[in-house]
Amino acid sequence: MDVSAIIVTRNTCQLARTAVESVLRSRDDLSKEVLVVDNGSTDDTPKELPRRFPEVRYLRAEQNLGYPRASNWAAHEAKGRFLLLLNSDAVLPPGGLAVAVEWMRTHPDCGACGAQLLNPDGSRQNSIANFPTLTTEMINKSLLRRVWPSRFPGKEQTFSEPVEVESVVGAFFLTRKDLWDKLGGLDEDYFFFLEETDFCYRARKAGMRIVHLPQVQVRHEQGGSAGGMRAAARIEYWRSRYLFFSKHRPPGIRLALQIGLAGRLLIDTLASGLMTVLSFGCSERWRQKFAGYRALIAWHCLGRPQNRGLPR
Repeated sequence: MDVSAIIVTRNTCQLARTAVESVLRSRDDLSKEVLVVDNGSTDDTPKELPRRFPEVRYLRAEQNLGYPRASNWAAHEAKGRFLLLLNSDAVLPPGGLAVAVEWMRTHPDCGACGAQLLNPDGSRQNSIANFPTLTTEMINKSLLRRVWPSRFPGKEQTFSEPVEVESVVGAFFLTRKDLWDKLGGLDEDYFFFLEETDFCYRARKAGMRIVHLPQVQVRHEQGGSAGGMRAAARIEYWRSRYLFFSKHRPPGIRLALQIGLAGRLLIDTLASGLMTVLSFGCSERWRQKFAGYRALIAWHCLGRPQNRGLPR
């Protein structure tokens, strides 16, 4: 088996159906299998996907296991030499998988590769990620990418050739099964967000390269896999950020992060609240921002409990 494509879904039935179809209709000569992990969906997923795709291996969990645990479950069952983690809100281009697999075959020092992610209108999404540092977490990332593009590559740049990066965004994430097994898969201490960044960090420490492939262009309904739960997803991202620093940064840096983020959160909350008032509550953008920041403050005040964030 060449490739095992793993798609984790929770209440994204229609998006997941399109993702599965894009893999099955991929124009290549690769032998491949598709494994779908249903993370406790309460929509039509349990009925719709097994009925529509009998050739797909459907793994059903009765609760939300989190993305890393669900992916590890499928990877344990997978038979492919390569593992493709594809978000349920992503769509493969017809020949993209073949291009990515060929790159991995001809570059044995590459541990994982990612694609150029596109919005539905064809504009570029951020597909490259730097490892979290005080700089990336305290300064606007868009500003960093514009001011220092060689250090912080992103969607503002047009790449014509593959480029080595620190990490790739995991909506399309192709890696080697033997490397996956060596590293123990995704770290299940994460629940959602930064698990692929953590994997890339460990892969690079093991001597493998991470590469962004601009010629593979994948449509991505950004945020679709989070089910529209913006405030909960924001909490989950902050939880994962703290976790990454606790695993890979010294105590002094972790303390500086917490102090800096607390100040930034307070300023952002006040600013978004003021803009909500000035717009007389008519701006949905500012209302959502204000609600998200208030949810984060409440989460911190409660001691960052595990039961806040995305549903378990």
